[in-house]
Amino acid sequence: MEQFIEWIKQPWPWWIAGPMIGLIVPTLLIVGGKAFGISSSLRHVCAMCVPANIPFFTYDWKKELWNIAFVIGVAIGGFIGHNLLANPEMIEVAESTQRDLAALGITDYRSIMPHEIFTWENLFTAKGLLFFVIGGFLVGFGTRYAGGCTSGHAIMGISSLQWPSVVATIFFMAGGFLMTHLFLGPLMKLVGF
Repeated sequence: MEQFIEWIKQPWPWWIAGPMIGLIVPTLLIVGGKAFGISSSLRHVCAMCVPANIPFFTYDWKKELWNIAFVIGVAIGGFIGHNLLANPEMIEVAESTQRDLAALGITDYRSIMPHEIFTWENLFTAKGLLFFVIGGFLVGFGTRYAGGCTSGHAIMGISSLQWPSVVATIFFMAGGFLMTHLFLGPLMKLVGF
């Protein structure tokens, strides 16, 4: 068992992790006729917890309990992965990316989230307002406006040959590239990074 735990703690290559993620889509479709996606679970939780007469939340949310269970499983898996299976090694980041991030003041690679930005101390600062509040609002608004999140469109939508998901994924990627290469530097300077 100890050897298995040590093996599972190692980073998995893309050619194992990618197909495993990709196999979620046909498994959900074949086993239960369900579509993969995370962002819709917030709607289900709101429909469950806020019994109001708001049309957007008036539907049979009980049919979607599997999605809530899936999201809870993701959270539990993340907790287990972070606390019990964490790889003690530094995250490997390409040298060119390290140079680009160092120019923005980001040098700590101990965690997936840059420690220089994502800390409790930064929560109530200009950085926190920009990255947590405004960034979170834009992600939530974009997800609702696009009719789903990146995982739903890129993994589920494209694999089921849905043209709107192809378009949404192209714009998700374009937005990420624009943010990274054009807007991130000026925004970091704006908040005093």
